[in-house]
Amino acid sequence: MNIVSIVLQSLLILAFVMAGSGKVAGSKMHVDNFKKWRLPQWFRVVTGLVEIVAAAVLVVGYWEPSWAAAGALILGVTAIGGILVHIREKDSFKETFPIILLGVLAIIVFFIRLSDLADFPGFK
Repeated sequence: MNIVSIVLQSLLILAFVMAGSGKVAGSKMHVDNFKKWRLPQWFRVVTGLVEIVAAAVLVVGYWEPSWAAAGALILGVTAIGGILVHIREKDSFKETFPIILLGVLAIIVFFIRLSDLADFPGFK
């Protein structure tokens, strides 16, 4: 399962660093989406920072598997929030599918690394 986890972590890292960077930088697409969803722009920046930090936690997870579980949990919760926003706004499946897929991948990584979570700093 190590290889599966590493591959999925890598996909999640790439996706969330790109998405988070776009949110923090204020790309037109993200600014427009947060306006459409009636969410404040400061929340766009906070969401982007959470995505970037969680992706960094997944990077640490290459060497410390408990961190992969923690990062995947953060991204999974973030993805659930994103899915709920898409549902609330009645966005199309095409618009909602990417965050559903990323959420599922995050949950898979979380369950692969769940047994390692007991080794997370402060849990001993």
